[in-house]
Amino acid sequence: MSLATTTSLTPAELEARLRLHSLPELGPRRFRRLLDAFESASAALSAPASAWRSLGLPASCAEPRRSAEIRERAAAAMAWLEQPGHHLLTWDDPRYPALLGELPDAPPLLFVEGDPAILERPQLAMVGSRRASAPGLDTARAFARSLAGAGFVITSGLALGIDGAAHQGALDGDGLTVAVLGTGLRCLYPHRHKALAQRIVARGGALVSELPLDCPPQASNFPRRNRIISGLSLGVLVVEASPSSGSLITAKLAAEQGREVYAIPGSIHHPGARGCHQLIREGATLVETIEHILEALRGWQVQAPAAAPSAQAGHPLLALLRAAPQSSESLAMNLGWELPRTLVALTELELAGQVACEAGCWVYRAG
Repeated sequence: MSLATTTSLTPAELEARLRLHSLPELGPRRFRRLLDAFESASAALSAPASAWRSLGLPASCAEPRRSAEIRERAAAAMAWLEQPGHHLLTWDDPRYPALLGELPDAPPLLFVEGDPAILERPQLAMVGSRRASAPGLDTARAFARSLAGAGFVITSGLALGIDGAAHQGALDGDGLTVAVLGTGLRCLYPHRHKALAQRIVARGGALVSELPLDCPPQASNFPRRNRIISGLSLGVLVVEASPSSGSLITAKLAAEQGREVYAIPGSIHHPGARGCHQLIREGATLVETIEHILEALRGWQVQAPAAAPSAQAGHPLLALLRAAPQSSESLAMNLGWELPRTLVALTELELAGQVACEAGCWVYRAG
């Protein structure tokens, strides 16, 4: 793939931005300060160190800008961009996702493997615990499958636990999903999700990172990438999280960015539900079904095709709801099921057009 199809910048300006991007202690705000002051990355690199100091940039930024190491990293990135399916989006690229571009600390560069066009499609972020329970993983897969079926791209962080389940659920529903990494795209982490990452790209999704391609896992980079997950999305759904979970950082960032925040409740005895309960107390929307999400985002919804009514005619939930409307808690109790399993099944039946949630109770819909 030629660089002309990857970015609208000249090769010289692209190389200059990649060199700036590799400098230590040069985050998005300092990067923007340089471009505002010098109008181009090429001019910024040519400016004397005193000009950088006058902008409040430390010597640790300015000194290595002409080093062989920085040039080599930029050259390696240029070579990566020549490969099929590899893209770089910059602030001034018309393909740069508009929602993300609203952030004051929007990434100056986004490396993308896959289809960059899906970053402009309506996205919903799903996050949660890395050490999720089996019911939590089931819930994440089911909600992702249903939300993808309703036309949303599912965005998450490729981590173990809820993130991975959300990506897989979207793929199971023949939907699209975006993984925002906390490493460079050449240092995929966690390693056990390498095959999942490959499936995401092969099925029309994308892997995204603001970090240099060779950036390894570093603890400080994972909270930093959370602002991208929320920034790309219309809202964030937290499926299962403890009060100390990084997922609550994503939810906090989403609220600060003006995004919707949703949380799925759980048992008061389950530590993994306490983070969600905290979010609900702080104003997040309590979610039991995807309808609670879709009703706030009606303009974005793409109706999923209804399943054949006969496919689930003998479903035990339908048998109970034909008799009388019931709450999800009552249905779980009558069937002896855990509440998350019940919510998953109700969501699937709702997408099939066989049940609906009205005034807090589930009702049967005749075919």
